[in-house]
Amino acid sequence: MIVKIAGQLVEKNEQSVVLRLNGLYYEVMVPQSVLQRIADDYPAEQELELITYHYYQMNQSSAVPLLIGFLNKIECDFFQQFIKVSGIGPRAAVKAINKPISEITQAIDAGDVKMLKTLPGIGLQRAKEIVAKLQGKVSKYGLIQDRVATPVAAEAPDWQEEALNVLLQLQYKKPEAQDMIEKALKRSDSIDTSEKLLNEIYKQKVNA
Repeated sequence: MIVKIAGQLVEKNEQSVVLRLNGLYYEVMVPQSVLQRIADDYPAEQELELITYHYYQMNQSSAVPLLIGFLNKIECDFFQQFIKVSGIGPRAAVKAINKPISEITQAIDAGDVKMLKTLPGIGLQRAKEIVAKLQGKVSKYGLIQDRVATPVAAEAPDWQEEALNVLLQLQYKKPEAQDMIEKALKRSDSIDTSEKLLNEIYKQKVNA
């Protein structure tokens, strides 16, 4: 059982990172809320240590080993509580935890079904099941200091979020990416898709 992995951060994807360790490359799935903090604090090639949840996904003919990573044990503990809810497997949980765990915990304790059903893959019935299973049992996770400042993403349309994620995958640091987006939007008021936004950013880089 792999409980921790440390290596050089060589790639950031939409729901995973790739670490290089002793000549081997390991892909580790990471919830979006954790990935945002990695993008903020860990540039490419920096050493990154993740606490991991190791499990095997069963296919028709084989079991595929998968690693899910977190920045600390408390996050991993919350994840293991979250997947106790009927119908939420590890992959679904990685997708669903796209907001800070502290916010999700507060919604669970408050019985805020409306907020919980905004999580990817969580409908009304599943949100109710989360509250029924976990309310009053995960309060301590609400103390996690995992909120991040995301000025562009906070109130931005989906296409701006998409453009920001692309820039992060291209190894730009979040503040730099946000600055490029803000400048591009100021230069042109006709931008209304991520493609147009990225094209404007590219033109500015070429002409700089």
